Amino acid sequence: MTQGLHVEERKAGDPELDALVGAAVLELNRRYRDPGEPWEDYPISGDVVFQVATVDGVAAGCIARVDVDEPGWTHTVEMKRVFVDEGFRGRGVARALVGAFEDAAREAGAARVRLETGTRQPEAMALYEALGYARTTNFGPWADSPLSVCYAKEL
Repeated sequence: MTQGLHVEERKAGDPELDALVGAAVLELNRRYRDPGEPWEDYPISGDVVFQVATVDGVAAGCIARVDVDEPGWTHTVEMKRVFVDEGFRGRGVARALVGAFEDAAREAGAARVRLETGTRQPEAMALYEALGYARTTNFGPWADSPLSVCYAKEL
């Protein structure tokens, strides 16, 4: 893991967090929108808890946690907006974010994590699989999406 790496909770409206979330949305649009196609905002609904990873005081990545209140998903949280700035990739930042996310989710009473990623993000799929996440049936708005892959992990 990178020395000087720290993960902390932050609230929406924090300028560094907002810049990371904006960069994550920009990257999603680049990967999943065709030229000339309108871009998506990829909003997150519900009560969201954000964490930011810093490396030597510089915001390097973010992750969001949303409580899930759906049949079949009791005691579950959803992982969203896992993003690491290009300049910090390959240095363990994403692994640190996911680890901190899982610890905070356990402390909040969650027993399971679920997430959705896309087929055009093979590096994300490889990370989740390496961290013990198992593919599950696509859920929610991604149930019928050929570009989506969903995962879950018991905590």
